[in-house]
Amino acid sequence: MATPNLSHRISLQIPTAFIRSQPPSTAISPKSLRFRNLALKPEPKNRLKWSIKLSLVEQGPPKSSTLDVQQLVGFLYEDLPHLFDEQGIDKTAYDERVFFRDPITKHDSLSGYLFNIALLKTLFKPLFQLHWAKPTGPYEITTRWTMVMKFVLLPWKPELVFTGTSVMGINPENGKFCSHVDFWDSIEKNDYFSLEGLLDVIKQLRIYKTPELESPKYQILKRTANYEVRQYDPFIVVETNGGKLSGSTGFNDVAGYIFGKNSTSEKIPMTTPVFTEATDTELSKVSIQIVLPSDKETESLPNPNQETVSLRKVGGGIAAVVKFGGKPTDDVVREKEKTLRSNIIKDGLKPQMGCLLARYNDPGRTWSFIMRNEVLIWLDDFALD
Repeated sequence: MATPNLSHRISLQIPTAFIRSQPPSTAISPKSLRFRNLALKPEPKNRLKWSIKLSLVEQGPPKSSTLDVQQLVGFLYEDLPHLFDEQGIDKTAYDERVFFRDPITKHDSLSGYLFNIALLKTLFKPLFQLHWAKPTGPYEITTRWTMVMKFVLLPWKPELVFTGTSVMGINPENGKFCSHVDFWDSIEKNDYFSLEGLLDVIKQLRIYKTPELESPKYQILKRTANYEVRQYDPFIVVETNGGKLSGSTGFNDVAGYIFGKNSTSEKIPMTTPVFTEATDTELSKVSIQIVLPSDKETESLPNPNQETVSLRKVGGGIAAVVKFGGKPTDDVVREKEKTLRSNIIKDGLKPQMGCLLARYNDPGRTWSFIMRNEVLIWLDDFALD
């Protein structure tokens, strides 16, 4: 639960407002402190950080602080999951002047900060997931998160995904958060106003026609400019040998299983997507698969009537995924796999052999340009830093 009044929990003695990762050499009189301007300084790997330049008019000897940053970390683990639900965040934990920036939005007050949250909640129905929070300085906490949003004003309700980190500065005079700066994983230029950030939003508004059927459950851990990293829960497939990666050889056999061609004549609900999986480097050894509903267990499922059809439990795991529209011809799929694998390796990740093509649509029932397809490559490991 959110804390009724966070400032009552923390005893503080330093009259400063220093919020970056290095402690001040001298104390700052709160009456003399002014936010003068914001400067962007480049970091390694083209990252950016905000540096707040302060006016130091009156200075005094440094004093000790009893600020418990780890306690604030625990507070964020409790409070941030309520960012977009009915309870909401504990606004008493924030200064009246909260400095907020992301690549396309900025506010300098608590009312503006809360307005931004309310606007996102109204227009996008966000789902927010906090991955971790940790101290990154005496008066600074960094969080990593995923936010998935559906834009409700457009008829097709496109899903926008953002992942990144937030650097949250703490005012040591009162223990309240006085700054919140977001960095998106999907862009290089995170300064305000970022045209790259705006284009990232616009390109996610593309129309995809996806059936409202159950699909394998996953969490999006990170979304870069080129691919997503997802953590899949285990799922069960019915499969048989296929022809080529983009083909449909064997589909009638696996579809027949869920339509009742099994040992008990049980009809099983249809799901999405249809997978074709290649398990070799040449992408030539292919199987075609239909995912079975998540409430099914291997032991309770009927046996296939055909010897060439089998059931298998996929253990889940971490996958890098690229999404694309249009008809997934063999040449297109192989090029997507090649590019995805190259980007994975360039980013220091370890891809497994082979790949999966996920087709969410029936090619005969929708326009080809709005078909949703994905290429997945399993990863050996992934550290969410």
